[in-house]
Amino acid sequence: MTDLAPVKGMTEARITATVDAILAATSLEEKVAMMSGKGFFAEYQASGGLWGSAPYRAGGGCDRLGIPALYFTDGPRGVARGQSTCFPCTMARGASFDTDLEQRIGTAMAIEIRAQGCNLSGAVCINLLRHPAWGRAQETYGEDSHHLGAMGAALGTGLQSHNVIATVKHFALNSMENARFTVDVRIDERTLHEVYLPHFKAVLDAGVASVMSAYNKVNGEYCGQHRELLTDILRHQWGFDGFVHSDWIKGVYAPYGAAAGLDIENPEPRVFGRNLVAAVEAGSIEPHVIDTACRRILTVGYRFAAAEDPLENYGEDLVACAEHRALAREAADKSAVLLVNDGVLPLDRANVRRIALLGRLATLPNTGDNGSSKVRAPYVVTAHDGLAALLGEGVEILAGDESDLSAATVAAAQADAVIIVTGYTAREEGEYITADFAALDGAGNGGKAIGGDRLDLGLPPAQIALIEAAAASGKPVIVVIVAGSAVLVEDWLPHAAAVMQTFYSGMEGGHALAALLFGDVVPSGKLPFSVALDASDYPFFDRDAVRITYGRAHGYSHFDATGATPRFAFGHGLSYTRFAYRALKLRATPDTLHASVAVRNTGDRDADEIVQLYVSYPGNVAHRPAKALKAFARIHIPAGATRIVALAVARTDLRWWDPAVQSWRDEPGAYAVHVGGSSTDFVTRHVTL
Repeated sequence: MTDLAPVKGMTEARITATVDAILAATSLEEKVAMMSGKGFFAEYQASGGLWGSAPYRAGGGCDRLGIPALYFTDGPRGVARGQSTCFPCTMARGASFDTDLEQRIGTAMAIEIRAQGCNLSGAVCINLLRHPAWGRAQETYGEDSHHLGAMGAALGTGLQSHNVIATVKHFALNSMENARFTVDVRIDERTLHEVYLPHFKAVLDAGVASVMSAYNKVNGEYCGQHRELLTDILRHQWGFDGFVHSDWIKGVYAPYGAAAGLDIENPEPRVFGRNLVAAVEAGSIEPHVIDTACRRILTVGYRFAAAEDPLENYGEDLVACAEHRALAREAADKSAVLLVNDGVLPLDRANVRRIALLGRLATLPNTGDNGSSKVRAPYVVTAHDGLAALLGEGVEILAGDESDLSAATVAAAQADAVIIVTGYTAREEGEYITADFAALDGAGNGGKAIGGDRLDLGLPPAQIALIEAAAASGKPVIVVIVAGSAVLVEDWLPHAAAVMQTFYSGMEGGHALAALLFGDVVPSGKLPFSVALDASDYPFFDRDAVRITYGRAHGYSHFDATGATPRFAFGHGLSYTRFAYRALKLRATPDTLHASVAVRNTGDRDADEIVQLYVSYPGNVAHRPAKALKAFARIHIPAGATRIVALAVARTDLRWWDPAVQSWRDEPGAYAVHVGGSSTDFVTRHVTL
């Protein structure tokens, strides 16, 4: 019955009719089979535990009728198949605040996904960074909901441009790693709707067609079988008509998850399958639940399969092609954040003949965690590789690391510039991989578990000792931080003349670092999170919690609420030039708050600036945060030039959730609008709405 297979150019009416015919032609067992993945465990074992060795069948499909299945691949920093382009991690790209770049990265990922036999991507991770200890912080964009929604929507739009179904994850409140399978996150209704869900709605409103549920519980129920999340909010309030699938292996625990709104259990029918068939036959689950789930799965699959492809062919030569490698380099250039600079940067080639490049991480390929987001790139440019390539044979690179502090001090004393690469690897943070899985995947760590939530927000003691030893030489020390989120700096900051956070900067990261340090590229990234003076300034975090309450305040809203001063504020990032803001103007229409501001590059270097707009609420009706990011724009401004930057905020984005009426409400009154280069450096005007 090949007439039921999707064909290019099918209309929506024909897709609906075809889905009706499929549902009429399939048995209960065949329908339930569409609601689970298939073959994962066998493929994973056959590959020796190599994640992404083959496309994973992730629901849908009926071989008897020639109906194609969904084939899944991760991940957030590139396609977890073959030897794909490894982009900087998601948090790094969050620091770029560049939605155009993120959409282009999504497009590149989609091309590589299609070239490697998949049609469903788990790349759009937008869980909110509540606390920097979260092990998988590197897989999301930051701590602000508006920023998460804008960046996630851009990536999802890019992915779906080549008819790859994007899935947004993990729905919802997944912001800790070690206890993710068991923790019960308690939250009140306003906090849920105003803080932890808006970014998901923004991504779905942009057209992303699939949702992955989270492992954790919310208010006592697992997310994969949570009717309020999957049906009441997702379907009824938001009008989402795509499908929902579970996270891998432990995403659902009872067949009633299907009735709650989970359409697919991945990667295998451990809970659905025969159990779900039996539940229908016993009358505990209505047959229409199965038909509804299959209709969602099939309709989305056929819409994408029927759409015209932008390319005629998706050959494997497109994987990690020159264009995509250049895109990875652009992302690394734009995402590095210059935190501190006492005038030592940029380095001057004419005055540098010897560089002391110190730290074990300087020569280590280190692109992020070894979990589901792992990308096996064809090459990785380390910090040493990048500096050697940029400077050539005329400059000597002196080595040293944490194992011999005396030698490091000597190298620093002999050098014209001292650079120390610090931070973490997949052993210290990332997806939590138990010892048995670590051994199976070849990650290797002496049979110990790797990744997970951090226990310490500072640098390892050996790296701090290295910084101190290098500083003892009397030479200015440049510290590079490789990490997925905030790193406390108080223990060693007095010894550093400059500090730059590059995150996990992808396969081209070493080239980008060299260009940034020597001024070929002007740093332009801004922090997508707040860096505290002390760990106690963050909200409470317990990586082994059985139950935890998520309050309204976190990140910069928490600092505003408590009065604590951050070391580096959300949105902070230095440049090799300076920008001045003036002439902020506001105009309100019934639907939109419009703002414009003049931004002048007062220095002598062409550079990018990230303009940020925050809103402070009247606070007359409901308690609100002191301010919230509502718009941003990345702009290029030549030296000495002024640009007028226009920003817009939908007035619906200024509402608050009223549990009493189960709806959003406007808050009339005087609003303060702040526009500037960070969450603490801006010009302000007021407007009454």
